[in-house]
Amino acid sequence: MAEHHVSVTVNAPVHQVYTLFTHFNDFPKFMSFVKEVTYYDDQRSHWVAQILGRHEWDAINENWIEDRQIGWRSTSGPENTGKVKFLSTGPDQTLVDVYIHYTPPAGILGEIGEKLGGDNRFDTVLQEDLNHFARMVEQAPPGALDPMSSHYLFQSHSAVAQGTTTDRQK
Repeated sequence: MAEHHVSVTVNAPVHQVYTLFTHFNDFPKFMSFVKEVTYYDDQRSHWVAQILGRHEWDAINENWIEDRQIGWRSTSGPENTGKVKFLSTGPDQTLVDVYIHYTPPAGILGEIGEKLGGDNRFDTVLQEDLNHFARMVEQAPPGALDPMSSHYLFQSHSAVAQGTTTDRQK
């Protein structure tokens, strides 16, 4: 199983950063490889990603601790698990640690690809995406970090704008 860990410091309060990360269907706005996330309910979601080809899976939320951690585990499709940890490092600063574990597609060929540099490419893309998220949050105008605001940062693609939030996100 491939293991990846990247982190970024975001100049925003931990609660705001955590709240933004709980809106999975806004991920395509800042995660280049995530193409779509839809909800079945407040615990289960369907993901579409473009990582060395198109992949789809269902996931269930695991180990959520408000303002501290979110986690997931795939229940169908490519095997993957992960968690995102949030640590307040100041009144308006949050360290975001992302851990992703997955079984590379294509069996042994996928594992060889990981060892030949595919893992480094994924780390690079994931780090770039997190840096992009941090910049978007830090440059957001007033009110843009509240998912219930009409000025929400991800308005055009947001769960709130599409009317697809879950009870857990409200």
